[in-house]
Amino acid sequence: MYSKFKSYHLFFIILLILSGCVPAKQFEEVQQSAKKCEEERELLKDENKNLTVTNTELKAKTEQLQKRINNLQKDSLEKTTKLHSIKIRYDKLNKQYSQLQESQEQLLSGNINETKKLLKELQNTQSEIIKKEDELRKLEDNLSSERSKLNAYEQELELKNARLVELETILNRKDSAVNILKDKVSKALIGFADEGLAVDIRNGKVYISLEEQLLFKSGSTEVDPKGVSALKKLAGVLSKNPDINIMVEGHTDDVPYISSDAIKDNWDLSVKRATAIVRILMENPNIKGNRIIAAGRSKYVPIAEGKTDEARRKNRRTEIILTPKLDELFQILEAN
Repeated sequence: MYSKFKSYHLFFIILLILSGCVPAKQFEEVQQSAKKCEEERELLKDENKNLTVTNTELKAKTEQLQKRINNLQKDSLEKTTKLHSIKIRYDKLNKQYSQLQESQEQLLSGNINETKKLLKELQNTQSEIIKKEDELRKLEDNLSSERSKLNAYEQELELKNARLVELETILNRKDSAVNILKDKVSKALIGFADEGLAVDIRNGKVYISLEEQLLFKSGSTEVDPKGVSALKKLAGVLSKNPDINIMVEGHTDDVPYISSDAIKDNWDLSVKRATAIVRILMENPNIKGNRIIAAGRSKYVPIAEGKTDEARRKNRRTEIILTPKLDELFQILEAN
């Protein structure tokens, strides 16, 4: 939307500069404003995408860490069991050693080699016990470290999820407001539904499409009385919804316009028709100029392909695009 916003401003301001109505400085300010809107929209899309990817990655890391903790706990239990067995063996050997000491003098001449063997086995067993105890301590330290990392990941994941929920809530609120606005506009313009007027929602915006037959005579930029009536009813709805931005787009068919003193070509015709509609909407004192844009698209955005009279009739239209402001979303992104 902001890309379109930028293009519409460019065409409109170029026209105004050519006619000598707007200074070059104001043109540059509007260009910078449009560029900023586009950058903010892209940042919002990228941020939402990055949050989804980060959420998925954190969940995967959490599952991997939990699996590793389970393996460490299992290994720790096995080593504890082995340590207990070794301690029992140690006690047994220690008892044997005591018995050997008591009978050492009697058996010294014939059992020296056996005694040395038992002493060596005892020493080896003690060394093994010490080694196993060191391994167990290291495993416990690793387990504690992994648990700390897991807790940190879980806290980060909770913060990211809370942020996503907040953004989704605002988007749902915005979608609900768009649906309500569509219903209000449809009810206000219900009498023109069979005269070339349609209201629908596209890309989170309300599109009001008015065919040429409802607004203008062929080649004219003056709005017919029936069209003025429809636009004033629409203005009544828009005046009660100040948080809605308004863009008016003029569209023509692909038949070249015969140049005249007042209108040069299809570009000129589409822009002047959009401007005429803006002026009617702004007759309502509650619709301020800072929320409305007039833009011409000439023949370059057709809704019907082909060269038939029917296709060209559909392409000769004016679209009024209503967009809710996204200030609340931008504030959340800037705060985070």
